[in-house]
Amino acid sequence: MNTRLTQIAAAGALAASIASTPVHASAGVRVCTMPGSPSTALDQAVARAVLRTAGISATFVAHGIDDGNDDDGISARELMKSLGRNCDVIAGFPRSAQADASDSHLSFSEGYLRSGYVAVTLRDARPVAPVDGKETIAATWSSPSQLIAVQQKNARFDLENSSALTVDAVAKRRAQRAIVWYPAVVAYQRAHPQLHFDVAPVRSEYADWSLVFASGPNTDGLQTRINRALSRMSADGRLASLTRSWTLPDSVLHAAATPVRARNPLIMNAAWTNAPALPVNGTQRGTQQGGGFIKVSASGGGAAPSFNDAQVAHGKDLYAGACAKCHGVELDGITGPALSGPAFAPASNSHLTIGGIYQYMSTNMPADRPGKLSDDEYADVMAFLLYTNGYESGGAKLTAADAAASTTPLNAGPRH
Repeated sequence: MNTRLTQIAAAGALAASIASTPVHASAGVRVCTMPGSPSTALDQAVARAVLRTAGISATFVAHGIDDGNDDDGISARELMKSLGRNCDVIAGFPRSAQADASDSHLSFSEGYLRSGYVAVTLRDARPVAPVDGKETIAATWSSPSQLIAVQQKNARFDLENSSALTVDAVAKRRAQRAIVWYPAVVAYQRAHPQLHFDVAPVRSEYADWSLVFASGPNTDGLQTRINRALSRMSADGRLASLTRSWTLPDSVLHAAATPVRARNPLIMNAAWTNAPALPVNGTQRGTQQGGGFIKVSASGGGAAPSFNDAQVAHGKDLYAGACAKCHGVELDGITGPALSGPAFAPASNSHLTIGGIYQYMSTNMPADRPGKLSDDEYADVMAFLLYTNGYESGGAKLTAADAAASTTPLNAGPRH
């Protein structure tokens, strides 16, 4: 699952504005898979078997989803253009309790593979020396993998541009551990059978995902037939046979059965997102030598950007209408993480910058309709977040450009 897959835009935003033609299953359907997914072969095999069982003819579209031909992921707009114009159903669409798109117009099948994010180490390897006493953890840029990695204690981060490179960071001993999408581990080990990995669960509500069939509006009849076929295949063992080698180890499945309340400070959509090149503590993502990875540290500096009282007041109103239902009226977190206090803005040594937080927020929030606010409105919300976390207001107005460019670590402000 490379960058193009791990940065899929929120399903809710995608579905809210899809205008596709109603699908009549008897006429056959066009099937797409997610670009770059390590489970593409599985997704196609499952789709072929399910649709055959459902009595639906299918055409598989090799390049039905436009990935934009860049490394910044698949945007909601690109998916909207593809679903309906090129595809009737997407096999291998990722879904989780954190991204259920309950308010969307998309239709979803039952899951055919429960998967998710795991911690991976290289078996029987000599220990990798810690750097400054900290474990180096590899994660995939702008994905749930990064969300989970930031929660780890006493760690440095090796952020990779794809999930394959994230596994490779452990295999090549650039990192002691990786947090990565499990199908990427399966695909990597198939390509490198001489290597063996140990897989362990991670405790995060962002870890547990399922692969489903997704389709646009007016496709409930199609999804009903797909679900019936999935039930038949589950009962007769065919589904288990198809997915066996991709199934999470029992130890991980057992751990995933226990819900976890995430306390991640990153503002990031719970679905796979399409974030642009994002400064993390002053480092711009790029295609650097050695696999295009960067190191995260708290080396950014400089004063926080200025904002004024009027922005704080307006930002508070915007927050109440667009953010509080997930992050809490008091910013203490509900389904989304807390946006105040030490979990969000620690006293020192933050791994997040003001610019990084702003860019995540303005690209991916609110989760049910990313990007719905204007640049000025996002800047006002950022002013409110800064004020709430101890920063003093001033005379100058915070602009979107200044917020995005700030390399200042988001530590608790001087009022605290």
